[in-house]
Amino acid sequence: MPGAQDSRARVARRIATAAAYGGGGLGLLGVGLVGLLLTESKLAIQAIGVLEGDPPKADGVYGEAFADTSAAPQPPLVLAVLGDSTGAGLGVLRSRETPGALLAAGLASVAERPVRLVNAARSGGRSADLSGQLEQALRHRPEIAVIMVGANDVTRHSPAQLAVRQLGEAVAALRANGCEVVVGTCPDLGTIKPVHPPLRWVARRLSRQLAAAQTIAVVEAGGRTVSLGSLLGPEFAARPEMFSADRYHPSAQGYATAAMAVLPSLCAALGLWPEEEHPAAPVRGETVLPVAMAAAAAAGRAGTEVAGVEAEGATRRWAQLRHRLRVGPARQLVDARGTVRAGSRRPREYVGQLTRWCG
Repeated sequence: MPGAQDSRARVARRIATAAAYGGGGLGLLGVGLVGLLLTESKLAIQAIGVLEGDPPKADGVYGEAFADTSAAPQPPLVLAVLGDSTGAGLGVLRSRETPGALLAAGLASVAERPVRLVNAARSGGRSADLSGQLEQALRHRPEIAVIMVGANDVTRHSPAQLAVRQLGEAVAALRANGCEVVVGTCPDLGTIKPVHPPLRWVARRLSRQLAAAQTIAVVEAGGRTVSLGSLLGPEFAARPEMFSADRYHPSAQGYATAAMAVLPSLCAALGLWPEEEHPAAPVRGETVLPVAMAAAAAAGRAGTEVAGVEAEGATRRWAQLRHRLRVGPARQLVDARGTVRAGSRRPREYVGQLTRWCG
């Protein structure tokens, strides 16, 4: 809906502007809703189970077989993952099922080069926690970083403009250290089954507004975003196995689906994705829009990448939208030993293989 998209763009720009200039007090909800939402929140929390323990550790080198076959062996690419439980992989039992492991294995196959995974993401993480995670990640000098954050900023009522500023600062710091950055923006919390109306409607609105504002800040800091949005919503509704035991966090299948949405953008950020074979798919008839409009469009369409572009003579920032891959349930990219599954060692052939897995 163009009207809703325009409204989302205006709100996102206000949040991003307040973040950039240190504004405060930007409220997104009417005061009259607070009591009702607090009651609904308590009921939703009671309906959601609690996952015990920590996510499995997945740090290490993936795709080591490529080092043995290369004529000129290169040191591993370093991939850092920052953010919350979505980045950490809470809800799965095996390290190879975590998003970080899936992304590292996929990147190794496309790059034909080993990838070292450094996962600094933590369950319960908010944008405020990125500075500490950033310090840990930068010690390993990453060439590429993935950040998945935002859900806990919504559920724990972090001021939107503050959360966006903290994310933008983390992206800027990574870029200043020569690291490419891909951010999976705030998921649509309105898709979570234990969340009922009216909280569901408010959660959806807040999630999408935050995702759009995140996109503006990330693009303006030199990174790119992928909208996670309601990516898992239809799958969760039709396939209960996409949930972990708490009916809130994804299962192994759910995380694989999200990872497959991010992987093409991860590869593209490093110049490894064959653009000529997978042209950009327009979003509502457009491929290049002012950044606020691009952010609003992406927030409403899961799996959409937004990256900044230079427009000659332009007085404001523009961004390009791409829907690189149609995403569905994905197979594991790593075998039982935690190494990349046997398959193509040519990036273009791997792209076709990945498309068949996810299509």
